[in-house]
Amino acid sequence: MSRIGNKVIPVPAGVTITQKDGIVTVKGPKGSLDVALESGCTIELSEGHVHVKRPNDDQQTRENHGTVRALIHNAIVGVTVGFKKQLEIVGIGFKGQLQGQNLLLNIGYSHDVVIVPDKGAKIIVVDPTNITVEGADRQAVGQTAARIRACREPEPYQGKGIKYKGEHIIRKEGKRAGKK
Repeated sequence: MSRIGNKVIPVPAGVTITQKDGIVTVKGPKGSLDVALESGCTIELSEGHVHVKRPNDDQQTRENHGTVRALIHNAIVGVTVGFKKQLEIVGIGFKGQLQGQNLLLNIGYSHDVVIVPDKGAKIIVVDPTNITVEGADRQAVGQTAARIRACREPEPYQGKGIKYKGEHIIRKEGKRAGKK
């Protein structure tokens, strides 16, 4: 029995949900998102609530039940509040800047790295060492932020690289520190 799948999703004011041909469309103040209903799951729309139903108790159907409910909930949160990931660039001379919609990174390589945001995500450069990725689509925001971080992951000795804001990097002791 899926505990997540059986939870009722509250629908805030200003959000409209429609179902057509196995696709749920969620529209709100920050845009519109589509969610595909997996393995025969259906939604039941009542006043101010959405309930996800499954047709049978097959293993795959039960697995998809909670996933579909979570995707619909994320779409509702995305079109009302939105999602945001913040990144920090650590290192002398490391910086980022916008070039149109794209992010241009100078992070110690012999060439500049250009990151194109996924559809549904927007990159904002707060200052040269702080970057924010935001948008209504949670998957696009997370994937864009992960691609930015993957360009230069933080290294454990000096901590240089690109990390999420608030992320703790486990530091290692260098060779010289052990000699005494």
